[in-house]
Amino acid sequence: MFSTVFGLSIVARLPLPMLSIGLLVHTEHLTGSFAVAGVVTAVFAAALGLGGPLLGRVVDRRGHTIVLLPSAVVAGAALVAIAALPEGVAAVALIALAALLGVSVPPVGACLRTLLPGLVGNGNLEAAYATESTANELTFIAGPPLVLLAGAAWSTGAALVAASALLVVATIAFAAHPTSRGWQPAPVSARPRGGSLHSAGMRTLVLALVAVGVAFGAVEVAVAAAADHLGAAAAAGPLLGVWGAGSLLGGIVIARSGRSPGLGVLLAALAAGHLALVAGTGSVVALAALLTLAGATIAPTYARIYAMVEDVAPAGTITEAFAWLGTAVAIGAAVGAALAGSLADAGGPAATFALAGAAGVVGAAIVATRTRSLVVAPA
Repeated sequence: MFSTVFGLSIVARLPLPMLSIGLLVHTEHLTGSFAVAGVVTAVFAAALGLGGPLLGRVVDRRGHTIVLLPSAVVAGAALVAIAALPEGVAAVALIALAALLGVSVPPVGACLRTLLPGLVGNGNLEAAYATESTANELTFIAGPPLVLLAGAAWSTGAALVAASALLVVATIAFAAHPTSRGWQPAPVSARPRGGSLHSAGMRTLVLALVAVGVAFGAVEVAVAAAADHLGAAAAAGPLLGVWGAGSLLGGIVIARSGRSPGLGVLLAALAAGHLALVAGTGSVVALAALLTLAGATIAPTYARIYAMVEDVAPAGTITEAFAWLGTAVAIGAAVGAALAGSLADAGGPAATFALAGAAGVVGAAIVATRTRSLVVAPA
C-alpha cells in the first residue's frame, strides 16, 4: 500500500517542475517576448506559493478528496486553455491563466507527507521523509527535459496538454487511493489564528527554508553564468542535473541509515558545500564534483525539516504546514535568482556562488538562534 500511494504521488507531482519551463517556452512562442514569458512564469510561481497553503488549510479541515479532485480539474483546464491560445494573444490573458493555474495546482506533496506517519510509524519516519525527498528530486531532474522534448517533438502547446493530462489523471488516482481517501483531519475544537504559522517553530522552519531557497535560486543562475564564462554554455543543464544527482545520493544515504544529523549541522554543511562552489568556477569538471558534494546536503536537510513538522505545527494544520515549506523555498529561490542575476553581471559566477553559501549561513544562523522554538509545539 505504501509503495502504491507513494508512486502515485510522485507521478502526480512530475508535471510541477515541467510547468515553469513549459510556460516560459510556450509564452515566448506565442508572444515572441522573453520579457512577457518571464512575467508569466513569475506570476505562476507567486500564485503557486499562495495557493499551496490556502489549499492545504482546506485539506486540514475537509480531507484530501474534496480538495484534490476539483483543484486537479481546474489546474488541468487552465493548462489546456493556455495551450489553446493563439499566437499574438494579449499578455493579460496569459497572466490571468497562469495565476489561475498557480493557485489551483493540487497540493499532492503536502498530502502525501501527512500520510507518512500513519504508513511507516514514527520509528522509520525520517527515513521515509528522506525517501520522499529523494524521489521528489527525480521529478525535478526528469520534468524539465521531458517537457522540452515534447515541445520539440510536437509543439509547446501539446507539451502543456500532455502535462495537464498527467497531472489530472495521476492526481485523481492518488485521491482515489484508499489511504488518501480515508485520511481524516485532526479532531481539534479550534485551529489557531494564523494557521500553522501561529507556531514559532513553524516560523523558524519557514524562515530557514527561505534562506535555503535563496541559495538554490543563486546556484541556478551561478551555474549558467559559470558555464558561459568557461565557454561551455551547453554544460549548464547537465551541471544542474549533477547537483540534483548529488541530492539523490545524500537522500539515499539518509534513507538507508534512518537517521540524520541535527538541522543546524545539516544547514551548516549545506552552507559550506555551496560556498565551496566558489573554488570550482575555473573548470567544468571541478564544478561538477563540487556540485555533487553540495547537492548531497539537500535531501537530508529536507528530510530533517519534514520530520520536525509533526512536533512544531499546531494540531489540525499539518497539510498547510507542509505547503508553507514549499512556498518558503519558492519565495527564496525567486529572491536568490533576482539577486544572483545582478551579482553575476557585476562580480561573475564566483560572487554568485558566494551568495548561495552566505544564504546557507543565514539559514543555519536562524536555526541556531531560534532553537528553543523547535523543541515543543505550542499548545
